[in-house]
Amino acid sequence: MLLRSSGTAGPWGWLTLLLVACAARASEITFELPDNAKQCFYEEIVQGTKCTLEFQVITGGHYDVDCRLEGPDGAVLYKEMKKQYDSFTFTASRNGTYKFCFSNEFSTFTHKTVYFDFQVGEDPPLFPSENRATALTQMESTCVSIHEALKSVIDYQTHFRLREAQGRSRAEDLNTRVAYWSIGEAIILLVVSIGQVFLLKSFFSDKRTTTTRVGS
Repeated sequence: MLLRSSGTAGPWGWLTLLLVACAARASEITFELPDNAKQCFYEEIVQGTKCTLEFQVITGGHYDVDCRLEGPDGAVLYKEMKKQYDSFTFTASRNGTYKFCFSNEFSTFTHKTVYFDFQVGEDPPLFPSENRATALTQMESTCVSIHEALKSVIDYQTHFRLREAQGRSRAEDLNTRVAYWSIGEAIILLVVSIGQVFLLKSFFSDKRTTTTRVGS
């Protein structure tokens, strides 16, 4: 799979793209999307190929992002605003370069971490001669079943890791807010205590009165 990106996703995004370009059939990318930024990816797809785009926002703000998928002719195949996660499956209607973009332009100060998995076509058969006229042997059938089960396990592991990363991000954000709130409460309590001390002191302080005699 060849992916090319346009936009600003930071050095980690470019490093990830380089690793994906070097790996065979790699289609999963996690990248940072800054505030007021838009990141696009491109893929050459042959007509009739079944594709699936799945994405999820891991960290940042309200965990939402805009997503848009366009065909070679510029037709919009998929468009969603402020989605936390979603999955979309389509079949390429023509040959050409398909473009899908993630936008964080609605956010003014919060950057996001986005994960997406773009699958193009079906996986190759486990055995090169799987389409032969004769039936698979029992061992070959067992290998195919194990292979499919392992693929499901990998998918479940990926989703659980994403949920764990998102939960950890939420917990860290909540912990930071609680810490700031506690510091603010401590400062307010200190100020109120000092003010009460001075107020009580003013009640018990001696006040000298001056008497003026007026002569007749």
